[in-house]
Amino acid sequence: MTEEGLLNGCLHNDPIAQKELYQKYSPKMLSVCYRFAHNREDAEDMLQEGFIKVFSQIHTFRSQGAFEGWIRRIVVHTCINHLKRNKKFNESVDLIHASGLQIREESVPSIVQAKQVIECIRMLPIGYRTVLNLYALEGYSHKEISTVLDIEESTSRSQYTRARQMLEEILVKKKILQKPQDKVALFAAFGR
Repeated sequence: MTEEGLLNGCLHNDPIAQKELYQKYSPKMLSVCYRFAHNREDAEDMLQEGFIKVFSQIHTFRSQGAFEGWIRRIVVHTCINHLKRNKKFNESVDLIHASGLQIREESVPSIVQAKQVIECIRMLPIGYRTVLNLYALEGYSHKEISTVLDIEESTSRSQYTRARQMLEEILVKKKILQKPQDKVALFAAFGR
């Protein structure tokens, strides 16, 4: 079934089209959820909630941009709302406790495997992880992040800086980053 056929089927609540759309996009969207979630169960909850929103809001898609990008935005906002609703983000934004992707695999240097980096990102406190995901991987500006997370723009910037520092420390400790050029290549892969 073509993307247009899937879209039309979903607009008419066709369960076959809905199932095919879910099967086509859920693996990528699960990896997005996994970057925000505390564990796989939370990621799966976020994914399910996200696809419920996709199906209930599919009539709002206007074919202005990629359909996958539209789905991704809904899933990212679902993840953020899930964190806010469960107060997981607010508990970890406190800077007092601060110590000093899905990344597209083709953009990651060969010395660093995307899965290892994602696992290290997941080790960050949820506030740092959320800002890092939104800024470096989803392309949000700090102003947009401040609006979405209801934090100051300066807080978003400092969370991102501290997230990068902490991530670098984790990657060095796990011997994923070993040379100075590895650090440069890794953060070039983030695109920021």
